[in-house]
Amino acid sequence: MSRTSPHQHRPTGELSRRGLLKAAGGVTAAVALGTASLAGTADAAPATFTHPGMLHNAGDINRAKVRVAAGNDPWLSGWNRLTANSHSQSTWAARPTATIIRGGDGQNYPQLYNDIHAAYQNALRWHIAGTAANGDCAVRILNAWSATLTSVTGNADRFLAAGLYGWQFAQAAELMRGYAGFDLNRFKTMMLNVFYPLNNQFLTGHNDACITNYWANWDLCNMASIMAIGILCDDGAKYDQAVNYFKNGAGNGSIKRAVPFLYGNVEGYDLGQWQESGRDQGHTVMGMGQMGALCEMAWNQGDDLYSYDGRRFMKGAQYVAKYNLGSSVPYTTYTWGTGQNCAQQSQTVISAASRGQVRPVWAMLHYHYNRRVNLDDKYISQMCFSVAPEGGGGDYGTTSGGFDQLGFGTLMYAK
Repeated sequence: MSRTSPHQHRPTGELSRRGLLKAAGGVTAAVALGTASLAGTADAAPATFTHPGMLHNAGDINRAKVRVAAGNDPWLSGWNRLTANSHSQSTWAARPTATIIRGGDGQNYPQLYNDIHAAYQNALRWHIAGTAANGDCAVRILNAWSATLTSVTGNADRFLAAGLYGWQFAQAAELMRGYAGFDLNRFKTMMLNVFYPLNNQFLTGHNDACITNYWANWDLCNMASIMAIGILCDDGAKYDQAVNYFKNGAGNGSIKRAVPFLYGNVEGYDLGQWQESGRDQGHTVMGMGQMGALCEMAWNQGDDLYSYDGRRFMKGAQYVAKYNLGSSVPYTTYTWGTGQNCAQQSQTVISAASRGQVRPVWAMLHYHYNRRVNLDDKYISQMCFSVAPEGGGGDYGTTSGGFDQLGFGTLMYAK
């Protein structure tokens, strides 16, 4: 689908991925950057979407396939983590239901996130090892849900469910695009009719609350879902909706609100305070995974959000990594409006709650900032290797926090 791009003009210092590809000489640069397609090497948005083009492009998949087959680490260690996970087994049986409830009475959303992670993990195994049993399993799961699910509901947490599971579900579908027996059109219809309306409703209305009431992750997961649905459905308007919100949105998921305070040259590194830092570190690290997914999807479509606004996200990730490694970081009192009347609350110190929590979010960031674009990402790098090889859903507990990110970054991003 042809799409216009209101985000063609990049601030000084922002890396243009298309410009980088063009300057580095086409095919050679494409291989070096792990890109799947050379379509559109100018700064304008591409006329068509690249597929696969969400968390993984064809280059990522091929690299993992070749390295695992050769028995090379760290890819092999990442692969072994994947194949040991119960969700990646081709015998996984889907448990679709018409209504998913998150928040309030009758919650049943774990059966959705468990099935999504099973579909994703089986899809990875099919791509990397070529095992038809895993591909068939992924398609069975995707088809079962698209034939059954009609609504996501609950209290305000329904918006978290629509966001988190929306973007994750789309990843598995993108990987199985073109597989025999996969009803992609029916799956697209489910994403457009069940997930997107809630995603859009949250970003435009924030559940009728003060615009700053909800933490950054609420915006971010819904932005990621809209972007993923846009890519899956070749819908430029939805893709651009997510990109524009990242850059200019009024809620806490937009980049300047997610990283509200910047600190230059702190022991040699620029840092950015993350919006949830005064809340707890579990949700702060979760934010690295949500914004990382958004940036990686955009990268694979030719838009470099990783570098946007002077690499503001990298500064935030360095800050979060440094603190969770046990080092001190500066902190500025964070004040925001809550509820429907924007009653002010403040956090005066950084929170040590859940400090050091392990989530599989760091490989994606390290292998981008350090290996793709050759930047010194000291703290991100240390976090990446301290938790490697990354696992995925099912490796980090049974509760929802262990399924907020798809994981397996060591396998899929090591370069």
